[in-house]
Amino acid sequence: MSHPHPELSAPPKLPKNGLRVIPLGGLGEVGRNMTVFEYDGRLLIVDCGVLFPDDHQPGVDLILPDFAAIRDRLDKVEALVLTHGHEDHIGATPYLLRERQDIPLVGSELTLALLNSKLREHRLRQTPFYTVKEGDKISFGPFDLEFVAVNHSIPDALAVAIRTGAGMVLHTGDFKMDQLPLDGRITDLRAFARLGEEGVDLFLTDSTNAEVPGFTTAERKITPVLEQAFAESKQRIIVACFASHVHRVQQVLDAAVKHNRKVAYVGRSMVRNMAIARDLGYLTVPPGVMVEAKELADLAPERQVLISTGSQGEPLSALARIAQRTHNFVHLEEGDTVVLASSLIPGNENAVYRVINGLARLGARVVHKGNALVHVSGHASAGELLYCYNIVKPRNVLPVHGEVRHMLANGDLAKQTGVENVVYAEDGVVVDLVDGVASVVGKVECGYVFVDGQSVGDVTESELKDRRILGEEGFISVIVVVDSVAGKVSAGPEIHARGHAWADSDFEPIKQPIVDAVNRSLTEGTTDTYQLQQTVRRTIGRWVSSAHKRRPMIIPVVVEA
Repeated sequence: MSHPHPELSAPPKLPKNGLRVIPLGGLGEVGRNMTVFEYDGRLLIVDCGVLFPDDHQPGVDLILPDFAAIRDRLDKVEALVLTHGHEDHIGATPYLLRERQDIPLVGSELTLALLNSKLREHRLRQTPFYTVKEGDKISFGPFDLEFVAVNHSIPDALAVAIRTGAGMVLHTGDFKMDQLPLDGRITDLRAFARLGEEGVDLFLTDSTNAEVPGFTTAERKITPVLEQAFAESKQRIIVACFASHVHRVQQVLDAAVKHNRKVAYVGRSMVRNMAIARDLGYLTVPPGVMVEAKELADLAPERQVLISTGSQGEPLSALARIAQRTHNFVHLEEGDTVVLASSLIPGNENAVYRVINGLARLGARVVHKGNALVHVSGHASAGELLYCYNIVKPRNVLPVHGEVRHMLANGDLAKQTGVENVVYAEDGVVVDLVDGVASVVGKVECGYVFVDGQSVGDVTESELKDRRILGEEGFISVIVVVDSVAGKVSAGPEIHARGHAWADSDFEPIKQPIVDAVNRSLTEGTTDTYQLQQTVRRTIGRWVSSAHKRRPMIIPVVVEA
């Protein structure tokens, strides 16, 4: 599979009775999931999530799917189906609704409740909501939908079967096959088998753990490890996890009751999400266990438990502020226990280890995935994927949700079970299902859309490159005054630098060469200030590269006297 299919052109017109699949995010990355299905001139969207930036995207808050490919056809969208409530599947929905506010939203009770809270934050009025559960069937235009229970690291996750005149598509969403889940809600393999008997023409499967052999560890395996951490701790316990991980919070609440501790939430998203989960019955809060975070200080340390956000080292999260001793009212003491009950999202390793080191420096005992079984994945490993392929027996497979290596590994598993046609695609690569055969037919424009503060889509890759240069190499400003009548430099250059240990005197050797280069350009008849600025940039740029082995951002200013 080439990256990113540069040889492909725009897709041809969709054949009559063909189904088109347009992934706008989530293929080639873990996050930003969004897939568009087109049939008979109508569109159905499955998921609309965000991707969180890495170190190469300084200043960026979120990354959205690129809606450009469907922007002029948003009136053709029948519905947006949300498979579950994680940010990488629902987080971009408010930005889509800014462009068309009345798109029907379809999802499970918890998923839509979490989304509705997000829409209120964005001050969007509630659009049509269709709450569904496993076993439900509902139609939107030419798309007949059926929902199947799947197990994941958030309650109420669903797979969706999409029936059209072109055949049936089964989209797993994110899933695993925990056989003893904490909420008793297992992935419905009987429904998968029934759909397989009917005939699944295209199977879109979660690829995240396709490289991991065997079966994903059950959530219940974590309970004894948490129990041990509680039993061994003589002081306060802080548990950091995702603000949506209802099952992990339930385990912590149960352990706290058993060890006679009180619990408080720290972090706005944690407080909000757990209130929603409790109100809807997905989280059972034993009476008398919860207190306000500020009230914990009145209790002995051995009776305190905090459940916090910040398991990924986010710089503004509660845990990061605790590690830096800048939190308003939580001050870590030597001997406290901190449990990081989450996975390491690729790209976050340095931030997480920075927080772990900060906590350890303050004297805390830090329990994390590297030294204890305090987190298990929410995604199916290779053994589970093989199981599904053998049950469903799909005619065509399109691996989704994962980096390129994950999707290739997933495709190999499908082939091992006898699937003859595995189609690989990435964001923007268009796949058509025609006469029961899926194939790549072209690609659409599909870039990253960056959210930077209140700005959406204004920051470009070029500007991010400038930010990286500023951060890594610093900048130099050069001001030159020229006398356009006399045709020579009349003042300067004045040179200032930031971002490196350069003194103004370090630039003395290059001042005369800049004057000579500008005078030469003026003598040759160049009077355009932009051209003269380029002369200054080239002259000092070559010198800095040669003398200091640096490539800083250079900001030349040429002023006519």
